[in-house]
Amino acid sequence: MKDLLRKIRKTGRVAEEPPERPAGDVPDALGELGGSVQLRHVDAGSCNGCEVEIASAFGPVYDAERYGARLVASPRHADALLVTGPVTRNMQVALRRTYEAVPEPKVVVALGDCARDCGVFAGAYGVAGAVRDVVPVDVEVPGCPPEPEAIVAALRGLTGR
Repeated sequence: MKDLLRKIRKTGRVAEEPPERPAGDVPDALGELGGSVQLRHVDAGSCNGCEVEIASAFGPVYDAERYGARLVASPRHADALLVTGPVTRNMQVALRRTYEAVPEPKVVVALGDCARDCGVFAGAYGVAGAVRDVVPVDVEVPGCPPEPEAIVAALRGLTGR
């Protein structure tokens, strides 16, 4: 046990150095949050590829929490929604209710090509549309699935860090 603790102390933090802060404007709604944003993730019908990348973005290597972004379990505790996948017919009402449960000021992040424009699911019988067809979208992150670096860059744009 002592060897393990010595190794941990000797190794230190393993996360990569932060890249340069991305250029871009912070949405007006987040100006008063003071560099911290609480996110509620909503899977509106994705294939779970984006969820794997979200897990990587919040994992120990990319560590999105060090930039002030944190995932929360309730929309009532959130400042922003992180929505993945095209909005299916079954999730249309649930997404709208979740959006309404987030207190003002609020931001919606459409994560991935499916959330932005339905991606490969465009025209499918069970798809109601893109996220912007159901709720207003403030930030879009392209990719299928987006890389963790792109997710962290978008979150840094929200927090201003």
